[in-house]
Amino acid sequence: MTVLVVGAGPTGLTAAILLAQRGVPVVVAERHHEPYPLPRAVHLDDEGHRILQWAGVADGFSAISRPALGLRIVDARLRTLAEFRRDSPVGMHGWPQANMFDQPVLDALLRARLAALPHAELRTGTELRALDGTRATLTSRTGTYAERFDAVLACDGANSTVRALIGARSTDLGYSEDWLVVDAVSGDDLGHWGGVHQVSDPRRAATFMRIGADRYRWEFRLLPGETADGPDTDALLAPWTGSASVEIRRRIAYTFRARIADRWRHGRVFLLGDAAHETPPFIGQGLGAGLRDAANLAWKLELVLTGRAGEALLDTYQRERRRPALRLIQAARLLGAAMTGGQDGAAAVRRAVLAVAVRVPGFTAAGLRGIAPLIGPSALRPWWSRPPTGRVLPQPRVWHRGREVLLDDVLGPGFAILTAAPGRHTGELAEALDAPVIGLGTDIRDETGTLARWVRPGRTLVVRPDRLILGARHRFLSASRTESGDSTSA
Repeated sequence: MTVLVVGAGPTGLTAAILLAQRGVPVVVAERHHEPYPLPRAVHLDDEGHRILQWAGVADGFSAISRPALGLRIVDARLRTLAEFRRDSPVGMHGWPQANMFDQPVLDALLRARLAALPHAELRTGTELRALDGTRATLTSRTGTYAERFDAVLACDGANSTVRALIGARSTDLGYSEDWLVVDAVSGDDLGHWGGVHQVSDPRRAATFMRIGADRYRWEFRLLPGETADGPDTDALLAPWTGSASVEIRRRIAYTFRARIADRWRHGRVFLLGDAAHETPPFIGQGLGAGLRDAANLAWKLELVLTGRAGEALLDTYQRERRRPALRLIQAARLLGAAMTGGQDGAAAVRRAVLAVAVRVPGFTAAGLRGIAPLIGPSALRPWWSRPPTGRVLPQPRVWHRGREVLLDDVLGPGFAILTAAPGRHTGELAEALDAPVIGLGTDIRDETGTLARWVRPGRTLVVRPDRLILGARHRFLSASRTESGDSTSA
């Protein structure tokens, strides 16, 4: 069995790593001969950082990223309208809530990890030409050839070749704007606050962020009829740079869109990341959404390919992931309209509302809280199931065998069972799922008290490999015969 991953961006590389770590042979086909040298994605939240932890590169990512302090909304004169500051940078997933980074460095980190795995192969300069089921026609330096795979993962971006080949359509959700993106380096400290700045200006909305020690990004909305060559870059950057010396690395026009594919699966061909959904950048969730796709699909595909679960398990991928992706897109559209739209009168109202809102207790904290929506209903999370089923288990630091570690390092890469009181039914469930039983207070000690709110006396939590809480009664895995007393909602 071999899986073909089309596209060697962060989503494709992460999906390939997660599969290869599970012993599934994987081939990554990337049409470019060399890694793309310029930054694209620049932000990843703590849940995305946690997925990189599962891929074995979390510490490396920490070394190349910079935690951001939060979000500041400013007016055209850069006066603060509202500020969402992170007093505690570590989020519920055990990593900084906002991470700024240079994508080429992340790409190199993921490629090095993939190269270290025995079941993985990266083929650069290789382009997909045709698909017949999972029989792929590929073109490389040596010519054109056909190869059959057991599954195909389309991680080939917004203009996905695979999406077109399987006849899936991308639905426009009513947002399309042209923006000028400027990436620059400077040895001078520009002297700005260390978070993301969103300029709420009805004439020229903009975003500014410091990516690394000497790397900066600006995004400016282009005016109707304006092209990337139109605006004077020096004039646009002057309010931010002053007399500092700045070297422009890239100046390019992007069209920010809101789109989602009508179907994400055709047999054993799957769409992930931008091939499945495009979101405006206002909440910084483009890359994170792609990594969640990879984390959701990889373990399910491994179970099906190894014969431990039925084919119908793969139906849960789109059912679980499409709804939260759609809600993130809608949230980005609304936030973008609130921060960048309207005329002068609307801008004045927005300023007044924000000035009042930031004084409301809890408003700022809510603005910084994890925003990934609950997964959609599926056979693994029936519509009638109650919390915590379908929610992501937090990852606090816990004490285990005399060491303080992150929770996922104890749970392992597969299913896991968390309980306050192991019993016979817990053991049967563990055997059915081939999962370790982790006793709260015995195997691990959580001094933060985070897990005690989830693993109460009398409750057993079944944790999926992607760290969502799973109901024990379902029909895809051998644990379906378990009594309801071991259900996560018990």
